[in-house]
Amino acid sequence: MIVAEAWKANYLYWLLPAILLLGLLAFFGLIAVFFAIRFYAKFTCGRYRESTRMDGKTVIVTGCTSGIGRETAKDLAKRGAKVIMACRNLDKAEQVKDEILQTTKDATVLVKKLDLSSFASIRSFAEDINKNEKHLDVLIHNAGYAETFKKNKSEDGIELTMATNHYGPFLLTHLLVDLLKKSAPSRVVVVASSLYRLASVNLDNPNPLTTMPGYLYYVSKEANILFTRELARRLEGTGVTVNCLHPGLIDSGIWRNVPAPLSWGLWLINKSFFKTPAQGCQTSVMLAVDENLSKVTGKYFSDCQESSLSTSASDMGKARKLWEISEKLVKLEEDDPRI
Repeated sequence: MIVAEAWKANYLYWLLPAILLLGLLAFFGLIAVFFAIRFYAKFTCGRYRESTRMDGKTVIVTGCTSGIGRETAKDLAKRGAKVIMACRNLDKAEQVKDEILQTTKDATVLVKKLDLSSFASIRSFAEDINKNEKHLDVLIHNAGYAETFKKNKSEDGIELTMATNHYGPFLLTHLLVDLLKKSAPSRVVVVASSLYRLASVNLDNPNPLTTMPGYLYYVSKEANILFTRELARRLEGTGVTVNCLHPGLIDSGIWRNVPAPLSWGLWLINKSFFKTPAQGCQTSVMLAVDENLSKVTGKYFSDCQESSLSTSASDMGKARKLWEISEKLVKLEEDDPRI
């Protein structure tokens, strides 16, 4: 009995330190994995390193009060472009404009009102641009909206995610296409996302008012790609190129509508593994300025290089049908340009 008790005590004496040691090893192992992933993410994300200038070029960037839009506007202004910030929140846009002017003294930056969920706002913005700008060299569709659960619709009766992310840019491109053609060679850049692989556009329900908005964000990203490919096909030979991109998963304002407690874990993931906005804007900048891409059109890029698409996103029949549906939903008028 005494021997058994002594053996048990001796066993516990060695077991507890062993458990503690294994726990410490597991903890430091997780830390090592964390920093390894961070290191990998930092040094494998694409970076546009060319110093290509944009002097004399006019660029529109939608939704650039935060995130990659703001960084895109800042980068292009530094390259000498005239940057038109097309934003819904004018106060925030003016603050970003001031930031740009503080770092780039001779920059030309204009702030104009644009709410991509409103057809009236889009028409007002386009009328202003067509009246006051002699040329438009790059149109960057950067603005994006995401909501997790709350269902909303635009003033035009369109589900808000699809209105902002797809139908708004579709209408805006139509209203500015003549200026883009006049300014050729010119470019259209569409910020999509690889998250499109999690969903598919339902052509039988193009205005999905009852569908969960979180899912519709992914749907809108496939719509962005289908729009890009069909637009590139229709503009072939005009001197206007059209390409889209996956910027990476970005620690930006797009996630602000995720509710607690989901937002708590997402915040940790954002700060740990997602790209910064400065890293995320690199492919947008490349597609806007790289001289080697002047003839490239209808392609999808990620980390500053061309990437592959799923079968669904590559379906040109689907792209054509979505285009025809979109023409009706945005209520193109008789005098509007057709593409």
